[in-house]
Amino acid sequence: MAIELDVPIQQQEHTWISWLASRQAFWVFVALIAACIFLTFATNSFATPNNLFNITRNFTFVAVIALGMTIVIITGGIDLSVGSVLCLCSMILAVVMHAGYNIEIGIAAAIGTALIIGAVNGVLIAYVGIPPFVVTLAMLSIARSLAMVASNNTVVFQFGPDHSKLLFLGGGAFLFGISNPVIYMIVLALLTGFVLRWTRFGRYVFAIGGNEKAAILTGVPVRRVKLAVYMISSLSAGIAGIIETGWLGAVTTNLGAGMELQVIAATVIGGANLAGGVGTAFGALVGSALIEVIRNSLGLLGINAFWQGAFVGAFIIIAVSFEHIRNFRQSE
Repeated sequence: MAIELDVPIQQQEHTWISWLASRQAFWVFVALIAACIFLTFATNSFATPNNLFNITRNFTFVAVIALGMTIVIITGGIDLSVGSVLCLCSMILAVVMHAGYNIEIGIAAAIGTALIIGAVNGVLIAYVGIPPFVVTLAMLSIARSLAMVASNNTVVFQFGPDHSKLLFLGGGAFLFGISNPVIYMIVLALLTGFVLRWTRFGRYVFAIGGNEKAAILTGVPVRRVKLAVYMISSLSAGIAGIIETGWLGAVTTNLGAGMELQVIAATVIGGANLAGGVGTAFGALVGSALIEVIRNSLGLLGINAFWQGAFVGAFIIIAVSFEHIRNFRQSE
């Protein structure tokens, strides 16, 4: 009897271990931990409180946008406009507050701007049928241009009567000394993970990415879901823009330039499949964290910072290769 009971227990353990080992996000997390351990012993400054504080705060901006990007990529889409949307929303917030309005109105204006841009992207993609790459590439240029128009291409660094509130929002720490952006990121990650795992909307997102034609036949409101997905992506960029404005204390029209590439890299490294149907909130976080650790470690190890792109690109290739190998083994 004991031998008979041992068999299913061993099978369950094997199944759990196999499932964990097949998750790309798990191996990225292992690589992240290994890198942190190596840097702790290889340098004298990596594990210092100030450096760890900077790392955790810096990667949150990419991670917040990566959460929204993950949802887009799961549907098989892409959003190249997030860096420019971040800039535009930051500039709208800064200009409105600089004009003397309170922080609530400024945040509402920034969030409203993000939702409008997301809605435009979603309508053109879901209802008009223009490819996501084309629409979001065009919006990348449009949003950046609108940011220049809103500020007359100047730096905004005075935020009216609620200036100190905005700085605390993005740069303060109101809970156990943890940086505010990190708290926002954790809350948004938990919310994203819950939506993807436990809601009907999350099931629709995966269904569209897995097989859009089959999703339509089974009654999934594909167009409405896609519209919502691109609004969420722009919203995440808008939220990151608000937080980063408070952290930097100033907004320029080159804010967020090239950020879309970092965000996409973080999601792909974290396990999201550009073909659609695969992605997790946890993967978005660990992918973003790994990129920031790479960036931080280059300076600490005395390596030219220009190598950052090469390292990130190498990790993207490794991540995609891992996915291809896993799919090949499953098909056999």
